[in-house]
Amino acid sequence: MKEKLSKDIDYLISKESQVKSQITELGLLMKETECNGERAKEEASSSFDKLFDVLEERRATSLRAIEASKILRLEKLQSQIEEYQGLLENNGLVGYAQEVLKETDQSCFVQTAKQLHERIQKATESLKSFRPAAQASFEDFVVDVTRQQEALTDLSFHSSGLDIPEINEEQCKIYNKALICWDHPQRAGSADTYILEYRKSNKEEANPAWQETEVFSKSKVISDLDTNSCYTFRVRGYKGSICSPWSREVILHTPPAPVFSFLFDDKCGYNSERLLLNARRNAVENRAGFPLLLGAERLQAGCYTTLDYIVGDTGIVKGKHFWAFHVEPYSYLVKVGVASDSKIQEWFHNSRDLTSPRYEQDSGHDSGSEDIFIESLQPFTLVTVGMKKFFIPKASPAPAAPKDSVSRILPMPSCIGICLDYDKGRVGFYDADRMKCLYERQVDCSGKMYPAFALMGSAGVHLEETIAAKYLDYQDEDM
Repeated sequence: MKEKLSKDIDYLISKESQVKSQITELGLLMKETECNGERAKEEASSSFDKLFDVLEERRATSLRAIEASKILRLEKLQSQIEEYQGLLENNGLVGYAQEVLKETDQSCFVQTAKQLHERIQKATESLKSFRPAAQASFEDFVVDVTRQQEALTDLSFHSSGLDIPEINEEQCKIYNKALICWDHPQRAGSADTYILEYRKSNKEEANPAWQETEVFSKSKVISDLDTNSCYTFRVRGYKGSICSPWSREVILHTPPAPVFSFLFDDKCGYNSERLLLNARRNAVENRAGFPLLLGAERLQAGCYTTLDYIVGDTGIVKGKHFWAFHVEPYSYLVKVGVASDSKIQEWFHNSRDLTSPRYEQDSGHDSGSEDIFIESLQPFTLVTVGMKKFFIPKASPAPAAPKDSVSRILPMPSCIGICLDYDKGRVGFYDADRMKCLYERQVDCSGKMYPAFALMGSAGVHLEETIAAKYLDYQDEDM
C-alpha cells in the first residue's frame, strides 16, 4: 500500500506543470465568466429597454389616433346639429323661407323661391332619412394585447439564438492564399462577428493548436499557409455574449509549391489569326481564322489545322513552382505543360497552316511512335486534354503508369494544375481542386522553362486568378 501511495504521489509531482497550467486556465475562465456575466446583464437590460421603447411608442401612437378620431367625430356631429337647428321655426332656413314668403315683388320672389325650394327639399329628405354623421362607439380602437401578454409571459433566456454557420466548400478557394466562405443555411439568427479557426494537420503532433482570427463578414482570406499541407477550418458566430456551436470542419490542401504568377505572352509570335487573347491576357480561345475559311472551298479531303501554341510571359530558371488554369468544357483538343525556350522557338518557326494526318510528336495523334520520344528525356512535356477528358501519355518511365487505353483516360478536372521542380527536373499534372497528382515525369530543364499551351479546333484556356489580400468580402445579401 505504501509503495502504491508513493507511486501516486510521484505521478502527481511529475504533473505539477500541467496542474499549474490548468489552474491558470481556470483563473482565466473565471475572469471570462465574470466579464460575460456582466455583459449578459447589460444586454438583457438593453433588450427590456427596447421593449419598453416599443410599447411607449405604440401607446403614444394609439392615443393620438383615438384623440384625432374623437375630434373629427365631434366636429361632424356639431356641424349636423347646426344644420338641423336651422330647420326650427324662426331659425336658419325656416326663418329665411318665412321672410321670402312676405316678398311683394313677384320677379324677385320667383328668383329667390326657386333656389330656396331646392334647399328645403334637401332638408326634407334629410329629415326622412336621419342618420348621425358619426358613431359614438370606439370599438375599432380597442387594443388587443392577449397574444403579446402571452408572449411576454413566456419570455425567457434562449439557449443560443444563433444557428450554426456552414462553410461553403464550393465558394472556398485555396491557391496562393486561402479564401474561406460560409453562410447560415437557415438564413436566420445571423451573427454580428465570427471567429474563424484553422490549423495544419501535423502527423508529429496529435492535437495541434488552433489559430484564430476575428471576422466581421462571411468570408476571410488567410495568408502565409505552408505549401503541400492539409489545413482544417471551422467557424462559429457571435452575437454579443452569445455564440453558436462550431461549424463542421472542412479540410483543404494547399498547392505542392509556391504559386507561379504569369500571363499569356502577347509577343511570343503566336498565331493571332486563330488564337484570340483577351485584354487582360489571362484567357485565350482558338478559332478557325479567315485564311482557313477563305480556302475552305479547295478542301476536298480530310485535313486538320496544326496546333497553335502560346506560352507564358515569364520563364523559370530555378526552384519549384505551381500554377493552375481552366480548360473550357467545350474544348476539342488542348495540350498543356512546360517547354524550354529553345523548343518554343522551334515550334513557332516551324508552324504551318495545314498538315496531313500523319503523326507528329506534339500533334496529339496516336501512331505509336511517341514511345520513341517519351522514354528519352526531352526539353518539354505536354499532356492532352479535350472533350472533357484528361489523357495520360501512352508511355512513361514510371513503372506504375497505366498502359491500358481505357485506364489512361480520366475525367477532366474543372481546374488543372502543373507543378515544375526545375532543380530536380520533374513536372507533375494535378487535379487542382483536390491537389491530387494525376501524372508525373522527368523533363530536361537545361534552359529557361515556360508554361506552354497548344490549342486545336474550338478550345479555350483561362488562367486561375490569384487571391488578393484585399479580396472583396461576400455581402450578406449576396450569400
